[in-house]
Amino acid sequence: MHHKYDVLVVGAGGAGLMAALYAAKGDVSVAVISKLYPTRSHTGAAQGGVGAALGNIGEDHWEWHMFDTIKGGDYLTDQDAAEVFSKDVIDAVYELEHMGLPFSRTPEGKIAQRKFGGHTREFGKAAVERSCYAKDRTGHMILQTLYQQNVKEGTTFFNEFHVLDLIIENGRCCGVVAFELATGEIHTFQAKSVILASGGYGRIFKITSNALTLSGDLMSIYYRKGLPLEDMEFYQFHPTGLTKLGILITEGVRGEGGILRNKDGERFMERYAPTIKDLAPRDMVARAIYTEIRAGRGCGPAGDHIFLDLTHLPPEQLDAKLPDITEFARTYLGIEPYTDPIPIQPTAHYAMGGVPTNIDAQVLRNNTDIVPGLFAAGEVACVSVHGANRLGTNSLLDINVFGRRGGLSAAAYANSLAAHVDLPDNPVDDVVALLQRLRDGGGTENVATIRSELQETMDAHASVYRTEETLKQAEVDIAGLKARYVHVGVADRGLRYNTELLEAVELGFLLDLAEVMVVSAKARNESRGGHFREDFPHRDDVNFMRHTMAYKDGGDIRLDYKPVVQTRYQPMERKY
Repeated sequence: MHHKYDVLVVGAGGAGLMAALYAAKGDVSVAVISKLYPTRSHTGAAQGGVGAALGNIGEDHWEWHMFDTIKGGDYLTDQDAAEVFSKDVIDAVYELEHMGLPFSRTPEGKIAQRKFGGHTREFGKAAVERSCYAKDRTGHMILQTLYQQNVKEGTTFFNEFHVLDLIIENGRCCGVVAFELATGEIHTFQAKSVILASGGYGRIFKITSNALTLSGDLMSIYYRKGLPLEDMEFYQFHPTGLTKLGILITEGVRGEGGILRNKDGERFMERYAPTIKDLAPRDMVARAIYTEIRAGRGCGPAGDHIFLDLTHLPPEQLDAKLPDITEFARTYLGIEPYTDPIPIQPTAHYAMGGVPTNIDAQVLRNNTDIVPGLFAAGEVACVSVHGANRLGTNSLLDINVFGRRGGLSAAAYANSLAAHVDLPDNPVDDVVALLQRLRDGGGTENVATIRSELQETMDAHASVYRTEETLKQAEVDIAGLKARYVHVGVADRGLRYNTELLEAVELGFLLDLAEVMVVSAKARNESRGGHFREDFPHRDDVNFMRHTMAYKDGGDIRLDYKPVVQTRYQPMERKY
């Protein structure tokens, strides 16, 4: 089946919905393709808030937010992107309010704000209340609000369609190929502009806050065409996931006064970040937690977690501002947070790297040249506003600021073309062959087994702490898994709602991205942000103040590099 639109958005999370909304304002036809019903997208899992220098609680300025974003990103942040981001987000928050997003309020009726990790006043002097929140359901509220606005604008949705190929003809993107879950049909979508907003790939890890759908599909599809992925070695581990489960406990808990404690009851973050303590950037807190565990100060019989203590906070404060978090503790761990500390451990959370873009969300084919007709925003993209470590709240800013810029850019590009670019002959052939091989190949390897082994090796060898030895082991393990993946088979030979078939396809994407992460990390002989090499424990600005660009080159990975954009702030020691 064939469809034709001016602008096509892949992904219906916050970035995709914001992009679709702003593209629709450009007097073009817009469609959104999603693996899920839109309001089930992973943006709904974001809890703590969206940062903006509104100054509703105390003095704040966009320059302070820009500085915190750059410093938090360990100076790998492109500073032109950080400036656009910190300025634009103020209007973006007010716009969400005007759309009807039910922010929590101050007694005066202003948008409520609370402290969050790495956000400071006066360039690092003290923590600042910058996170605008809707209890602990901020992402959910953003998702619902943007979906309603798209319905109002008449955006067309193709729900439960799985995009399996990008159509790039003569260097120009002109559509996608998608599999419809309900029927098993292959669809072609022809478009003047395509916006990628398909999220991250956290399912390469076992302990993760990411939903099962986050398998990095469009990152891998883009990479398989010989096009680059940027900064894939930088992956963020959120400090506070429920132990062994990875279910996220928002940083907003610490913003409300929650305290991290070791088995001795010590507030250990006073030793690692004496100024802002538990509200240090996420990479620093995650490493501090594992340092405590390694030193024998972990909690529980196995000493494999830390406590998040809320018992000193009034129950009415927890009920009013953190109702979902307290319920998660009760439901999943049987913990009563009024009286008992919550066992937590770092959980794989967010990709700083991805498909490279400029500040107008145009996708790059190399360091400077764009792919005409292709745009990206949100976690799938690397602008790079997050650098080596994303500050809490900045992902919800990213989807709004660069989703909006992507929608406007895509609409403008579509309006500049008199007609659609012709599709190549038989654009579905590669997808049909892939699915046919998996369904009818009679493979002997099991998808779930390979995926589980991938996640175990990534957790063991490529997570918070890395060395050349552990990364080499991960590389060997992934190579073995890729060799076995060739022999994967599926028991379900049908087409309607064949989720086993799609999980097999997704496993191929995950293997690609895990390999790129490990190879990129092995080549970066320094520690910076979310990438910590115990054999190279210091940041090396002389040799590694640069972005990694990874290309698929036959069966190998070729690494190139791109300069970091520096404008206002020079690298300095990262103290908090």
